Amino acid sequence: MSARESGGRGSVVAIIGGGFSGAATAFHLARLLPSGAADIVVVEPREGLGYGLAYSTPDPAHRINVPASRMTLISGRDSHFADWLEQTGAIADDAEAIAANGALYPQRRVFGRYVEYHLQPLLLGKTIRHVRSAVASAELSGEGYHLILADGGTLAADALVIATTHPPPTLPLSLQSVAGAAGLVANPYDLERLEAIGRYDHVLVVGTGLTSADVIATLDRNGHRGRITALSRHGYRSRGHAATHADPIGDFTGLPSRSATALLRRIRSTIATAAQQGEGWHPVLDAVRRQGQVIWQALPLAEQRRVVRHLRALWDVHRFRVAPQIMDVLDRQLAEGRLAYRAASIVGADQIDGRIRVRQRPRGQRRLIAEAFDSVIVTTGPAHADILRTNTAIAALARMGLVRLDPIGLGLETDSQGHAVGTSGRPTGSIFVSGPLARGSVGELMGIPEVTAHAERIAAEIHQWLGYQTALRREAS
Repeated sequence: MSARESGGRGSVVAIIGGGFSGAATAFHLARLLPSGAADIVVVEPREGLGYGLAYSTPDPAHRINVPASRMTLISGRDSHFADWLEQTGAIADDAEAIAANGALYPQRRVFGRYVEYHLQPLLLGKTIRHVRSAVASAELSGEGYHLILADGGTLAADALVIATTHPPPTLPLSLQSVAGAAGLVANPYDLERLEAIGRYDHVLVVGTGLTSADVIATLDRNGHRGRITALSRHGYRSRGHAATHADPIGDFTGLPSRSATALLRRIRSTIATAAQQGEGWHPVLDAVRRQGQVIWQALPLAEQRRVVRHLRALWDVHRFRVAPQIMDVLDRQLAEGRLAYRAASIVGADQIDGRIRVRQRPRGQRRLIAEAFDSVIVTTGPAHADILRTNTAIAALARMGLVRLDPIGLGLETDSQGHAVGTSGRPTGSIFVSGPLARGSVGELMGIPEVTAHAERIAAEIHQWLGYQTALRREAS
């Protein structure tokens, strides 16, 4: 049944994905539109809106990785989430949520509850409608779209918002020879598989970023006491937060750098200057993050690719910092000698005596080492460029020439107004991309403040598009 057939009002805006990006876009669009101006439909298989993959985790070891005071559904109201926590007592029974410096780091699912709470009145008032399914495919239908849902239903829409999550990690080629091994955990979010890991198993965690830290914290909470090796090409470990807050330091938008090398030198110089003033690197990287979209868009395409190829790993470990509670787990395991970080590349693997033997080449060396593990967990991060392979609805839009991958390989290409760019190189006026899938075109777009601002901007663009469509219909009549 289509939205119009079920009593929809005016134009139908279908938002594909109801995690934070989709929920925030729906929330801000509903706040902008006058009553009855459009039917806002969010297609999301989870029971609640606003959770997505990140904020639906039931694991109490998984916490937000920035203080609650910096997470908000509404730009300019930085304490919106923190105020809600106080008003609702949502963490009254979670003493561990309070870090040593007094900052709040609730369990991640609590942030999902906060978003759902603020969407609930709009859902009850039918300003937003939640269709609990997934979009399996899409077809053109006149000037709009005909969406085929995974449960067999259909939905007619005039405009689409792609707000899906990043694709899951792919199994590295070097591990595909052991794809069927009992000890291989290819999905780091499979809590059942993680719980099945033996207490004293020797574990290899492939990847050393935030997901790796989450997995190690989960194993620790489950009572795992065996050795853990966390491996990545550079061996970088995610950093923690500064003990005290400092305002961002540095201006990178005045005469922005036009090369990756110049940008790196500028950041290092600013860090050195900050050190002379008694400040660490944290406030400098905070400034880079806040100015990230301007910095990114000033770089030519070739330099953007150089940043991703050469600097991304270094940026990620400083940009995506772990919560103090998880940092405590990592520090303790390192001190106890149970956790080790290794800079190496995996060149192959095989099964031997029920274990997984992994051949590795340490960074900067020619020699290979082979080591057997009871369990191997893949935490290599999203496979951004795989979105057309893993999402059948977006793949269908691509086949029709309506969307395409961005040239950096981070997601989908968009124009400056947030419209998806088609295979012809021209924007598709009635398809918008909200959230991290647009980061290749937009720049810094992974943290909640940036995603919130982007959702507000996309909502404003949709509002303007709907107004234009209404004016066209009036002229035609």
